Amino acid sequence: MNETGIKRPVSRWMNMTNSTIEAMPTKYPTLASPIQMGSLTLKNRAVMASLTRNRASPGGVPTDLMALYYSQRCSAGLILSEGTFIEEIGGVWLNVPGLYTPAQIKGWKKVTTAVHENNGLIFAQLWHLGRVAHPHHQAGRPNVGPSAVKAEGGKFRLLADSPGYVTPAPIEDPSEYVEIYRKAARAAKEAGFDGVELHAGTGYLPHQFIEARSNKRTDSWGGSIENRARFVLEIIKACVAEWADSKRVGIKLTPAGGYNDMGDSDEDARKQYTYLIQELDKLDIGYMQFSQGFPTAGFNSLVPLDEFRPLVKNALVFNNGGLTGDIAEDQLKGTGIVGGPIHAAVFGRDYIANPNLLHVLQTGGEVKNADPTLYYDTAEDLSLGYTDY
Repeated sequence: MNETGIKRPVSRWMNMTNSTIEAMPTKYPTLASPIQMGSLTLKNRAVMASLTRNRASPGGVPTDLMALYYSQRCSAGLILSEGTFIEEIGGVWLNVPGLYTPAQIKGWKKVTTAVHENNGLIFAQLWHLGRVAHPHHQAGRPNVGPSAVKAEGGKFRLLADSPGYVTPAPIEDPSEYVEIYRKAARAAKEAGFDGVELHAGTGYLPHQFIEARSNKRTDSWGGSIENRARFVLEIIKACVAEWADSKRVGIKLTPAGGYNDMGDSDEDARKQYTYLIQELDKLDIGYMQFSQGFPTAGFNSLVPLDEFRPLVKNALVFNNGGLTGDIAEDQLKGTGIVGGPIHAAVFGRDYIANPNLLHVLQTGGEVKNADPTLYYDTAEDLSLGYTDY
């Protein structure tokens, strides 16, 4: 037990000394190498992706079990928290943690303390669903978006007849939502996180402002490429101001669209993201995480790394999606990428069943598959498929 009251697992991996770790076989030397991000040293280049696990207590309060889960995965060079709501939002899953109440901040302190006690680093991913939330899951309050444009699809499993997405109410003053993000960045700092990541991809609120597919505004928050980038840029500036260190702020982007009915044409997306990425890079943030996205409706043919890697001069570049040890090592060396290598490789579901994923990869071990029926909903015992791997 430690000061948080969390019983730590007895693990050969977690009890290894630094010299023992250094002596391990290194199949992927670049992946195992450290990298500097401002004042932070990532001990290796394997990043744990944000993974929704639906394990918070009612009210979105992180639990001791969540602290244990994250502490088990501290061999990652950086942990990105699961998507964390910045206000009360009605999503598909009801036990998503938040960062907008004192109880939630207190809960996250348990998590960040556990991570730091195990020599880990963790960023909070700031998440707002925007138009893909549902009013019936948020006490009748309307879901919101840049415009009254409904996303096609969706399935709210916990509502009668599993309805899909509904038309959002246009946000009257987007600057009010910039301030909500600012408060969340401040709360993340109070909770002990090492930084924050803005989730600006996969069809969530910032992404909805970026793309003409979902943003039909005619004011200074829509229309032109510059105006559609404004919401994201203002949020990033607010986060940087709260942290007083631009390297403690990152962003996730999915320029190819697809998920949640997103994806402008190749030509439009290329122009939009070229401008946005160049402006983001001027802000000297810690990293940009690119994800290929999901090949569903709206998906375009852009390959983000090939298109946009050459534009990034100041931030680190993280890549997320379909990575194996071999692919990650190649991309870290710049093999097959236009414009230069990535700086870190983001692994997602492999971290569920392989808490010590980097060790598994480096020693040529078997990467186990997690039980998908236990990703989100485990009925009575929340530890199943979560902390028992």
